[in-house]
Amino acid sequence: MAPAVEDLPQMWQRPRYASLLEALQSLELSPPIWNHKRRRSDILAEQESLATQRKAAATRYLSSIISSPLAWLDDDDQREEVWARASKRMSERCGRTAMGEVVRAWPFGWDGVHVPYEPFEIVIREPALTGDSLGFKTWGSSYVLSQHLPRLGATSLFRLFDESFGEPRPDVLELGSGTGLLGLAAAALWKVPVTLSDLPGIVSNLKVNVERNASLVEARGGGPLRVGPLTWGGTGEDEVDQGLFGQPRQFKIVLAADPLYDDEHPALLASAIEEHLSLDSEARAVVMVPQRDDTTMRLRDAFKAAMVALKSPIICDEEDELAGQDDWVEDEEGGHVKCWLGVFSRRKTVGSEQIE
Repeated sequence: MAPAVEDLPQMWQRPRYASLLEALQSLELSPPIWNHKRRRSDILAEQESLATQRKAAATRYLSSIISSPLAWLDDDDQREEVWARASKRMSERCGRTAMGEVVRAWPFGWDGVHVPYEPFEIVIREPALTGDSLGFKTWGSSYVLSQHLPRLGATSLFRLFDESFGEPRPDVLELGSGTGLLGLAAAALWKVPVTLSDLPGIVSNLKVNVERNASLVEARGGGPLRVGPLTWGGTGEDEVDQGLFGQPRQFKIVLAADPLYDDEHPALLASAIEEHLSLDSEARAVVMVPQRDDTTMRLRDAFKAAMVALKSPIICDEEDELAGQDDWVEDEEGGHVKCWLGVFSRRKTVGSEQIE
């Protein structure tokens, strides 16, 4: 927890440069790591801690630094550094979208009761959120689905991982990877090769995160990892990496988390899945959509309809609902959101009836 503002060095005391940096470091805020399996008491304690740090007193203190000429500091570079850090601390109190770059570790293997597998962490870099940079944000549903992957592998997708069938581990594609958390988790937990994809402007940061976590994935028996641009509905060389995606229907598992943001996305996502999902009868597409409001639920329903309307329909075999959180809102619910999970497969049709 941050120290009380009255205990920090005040401007009238003409504090040294090092003391100011230490004070500003103590006021740093980072988005919470959410975990839908955590105890409610822990979540409430974290929310209370964050609320305390965001008190108006901290904002006033930061304002006093930004408005001060810091004339007692002889070095211009030092003054600029103090002002920059104070401004950053101020922006952090304006919510996640106002924050600068964030690097945070996402824990796996501990659900508050037992350890189902050896714990590990995936470290993700999230650049500052500016303009249309939704892909630079790690959305809550990707973490929820990432943690749910072992259960999916043992149930809905078990035939793809059952060694008695003698098949190699399935190739996995993540559509709209964003920062790459879900695809990296799939590689580490399922021990599979994974290809991560997103819009061209998102891929550079995606590659940074893949490179950062490549040794972890390899140590756990996963990989190789591949990354490239894949614009849904795009055809240009800059929009689609033909080396990775030029061959259609090569992936036995297609993953997507929080992929729907406007009215064009349901049809585009359905088309992308149809293009890249293997024709194998065991191939599956796994999609998670957070049900934040009426709009996201309408887009979810439009996506399900678009999958059925494909020339070769892809049917939702299983549906589930998981609880998660988003750190992009600050409300009484603490960003809690229910996430819809759909597992899809190809079906052959004879007349008007579907058959396995």
